[in-house]
Amino acid sequence: MIEHLEGILTSLTPAYAVIDCGGVGYGIHISLQTYEKVKNRSKAKLLTHLVVREDAHVLFGFSEESERVVFRQLISVQGIGPNTARMILSSLSSSELQSAIISGNLSLLKSVKGVGPKTAQRLLIELQDKMKLSGVGHTVSYNYSGANLEEALAALTMLGFSKVESEKVLLRIINNGGELPVEELVKQALKTL
Repeated sequence: MIEHLEGILTSLTPAYAVIDCGGVGYGIHISLQTYEKVKNRSKAKLLTHLVVREDAHVLFGFSEESERVVFRQLISVQGIGPNTARMILSSLSSSELQSAIISGNLSLLKSVKGVGPKTAQRLLIELQDKMKLSGVGHTVSYNYSGANLEEALAALTMLGFSKVESEKVLLRIINNGGELPVEELVKQALKTL
C-alpha cells in the first residue's frame, strides 16, 4: 500500500518519527536500528509497512529493506504483533536476529523484552528454515529471496491457497531453482498447488 515515505524529519524519538511529505506529516513507529541510521539527518526516506487494525492504521518504518523483511517474517509468527517485532528489532540487529534463529540461540531470543520461552521457541520453529535458506551474512541475497518469497506467498494466499502449503511449495521451488522473480515463483507454485 504505502511502500516508502521520503521527506523532512520534523520530529524524531528513538521509537517514533514524523516525516513531512508535501505538507502532510506521517507518524511512523521505528526501531532503534532505524533511529540510529536517521538521527543526524534532516531528510529521510523510510520503507514502510502498514498495519490495519479496527481502531487504527499504523505505519512502521525501516531504514533498510533487510529490516523490513525480518519485521514481516516476525509478524507472520503467531503471537508476535508489530510492536513486539519492533521491540525485537530494537534489541537485536537484523543480522544478529538471523544468526540467533539459525543457530537456535534460545537464550538470546528469550533475553529480549516481551519474548518468553514459548514465543522464542515458536520463532525458532517457524523462522529457522526460512532464514537457513537465505544464509547468514548474505544480506543482498537474503533481501532478494526473503522479499520475493513473502510477496509470492501473499499473492498465493490472496488467490485462496493455504498459507502453510503455499510456503512449503515456494521454499521447495527456491531450494531447487535459486532466486527467481516473484512472477516466476507464483507461476511455478500454481503448477504444483
